[in-house]
Amino acid sequence: MFTKLLIANRGEIAVRVIRACKEMGIRTVAVYSKADAESIHVALADEAVCIGEGPSRDSYLNMERVLSAAIATKSQAIHPGYGFLAENAAFADLCKKYGVAFVGPSGDLIRRMGDKDAARRTMQAAGVPTIPGSGILSSVEDAERAAAKIGYPVMLKASAGGGGKGIRLVEQPEGLREAFETASREAKAAFGDGRMYLEKYIHPAKHIEVQLLCDEQGHAVCLGERECSIQKNNQKLIEESPSPGVSGELREKLFEAAARAAKAVGYVNAGTVEFLMDREKNFYFMEMNTRLQVEHPVSELVTGKDIVKWQIRIAAGVELDCTQADIKVRGAAIECRINAGGVGKVDFLHIPSGPWVRFDTFLYQGYDVPPYYDSLLGKMIVFSSTREEAIRKMQSALCELVIGGLPNNIEEQIEIIRDPVFHSGDYDTDFMKRREGSEPTA
Repeated sequence: MFTKLLIANRGEIAVRVIRACKEMGIRTVAVYSKADAESIHVALADEAVCIGEGPSRDSYLNMERVLSAAIATKSQAIHPGYGFLAENAAFADLCKKYGVAFVGPSGDLIRRMGDKDAARRTMQAAGVPTIPGSGILSSVEDAERAAAKIGYPVMLKASAGGGGKGIRLVEQPEGLREAFETASREAKAAFGDGRMYLEKYIHPAKHIEVQLLCDEQGHAVCLGERECSIQKNNQKLIEESPSPGVSGELREKLFEAAARAAKAVGYVNAGTVEFLMDREKNFYFMEMNTRLQVEHPVSELVTGKDIVKWQIRIAAGVELDCTQADIKVRGAAIECRINAGGVGKVDFLHIPSGPWVRFDTFLYQGYDVPPYYDSLLGKMIVFSSTREEAIRKMQSALCELVIGGLPNNIEEQIEIIRDPVFHSGDYDTDFMKRREGSEPTA
């Protein structure tokens, strides 16, 4: 097992990883930008190294500086968290080259699954259900021919996409050219790769994902499924486990497909297979996230497995201590993402507590939120024996949570949790569009 680990991230996920390491007896090294000098992850770690200025490109995205910090502090492993370098195949390769363990899959695996078109073809060959679609499109004219064959509406997607970037819904042929050009430019700017492909637009649909742990010895377990259909601008707002739209029989089929997907690529470490599910309960592979997910806590609460600790153990070569038969999904967990609506100083902070109520955050009273990073301020997470009780617990916790001096979405989350459609569990990815009066016409 490692004795020292560097966390190549910031914010709530850096704090989360540091706490896991402390419980495992592993010394921690934080890296930070000058803008994050007063951040709590810097204070919690055993050591801290400044790696540059505030902008991500000058600090958290600078592979050489992060790796140099690991080597200088004699860290044996690097945990990338999510975002930044977590799905950067070149960084995983660089870690391997210099003998530092990357807590995640290999660079080759990240590369293979990061290419969305190649991943789709791999899943098709493995017998995993996939959405009808095209290969890589060489031109707008190529896209027009493919869309006519698939049938409108279609989704244009960046092959190297993620985080909602490089995605456009095209409902009619006349909108395809502009959508193709803007999505390709956006993908090129965000990922350095402007290649696009098309998929049939599955609508209405639920966004369901399966959490996996896979060790080097070839064992894999599914830690339940998550419902992630409450989204705004292609970004998740609320996640819950188990999904209210998945029966026991369907759950087994999802698990089987996710395990088949992992086996097809020889996956190692924590990963998530994402599916779209239509009204007839047919599900289709969307993509595989080769990293820790923001919403991983809900899977931990319903299965009792600490995913971050197991990421670290697997990276150290430790074999899983359970089989799929040992995994029991119990109770219900919900996570609400609390996002900032701007920057500012936290002049008052009250965090609710109580049995099975947790707020994963990096905030403290007096903290100045810097302008350079993701808007996520924290994650309110609750667990209870039933979904109904979990909903009431989340409503109570959100009503008690106060982040003063900083615009945020707490009130919006309260309104969603109170919505009768959310209570019913019969919601889909159009939930927020309907609430805001902009439901697609397709």
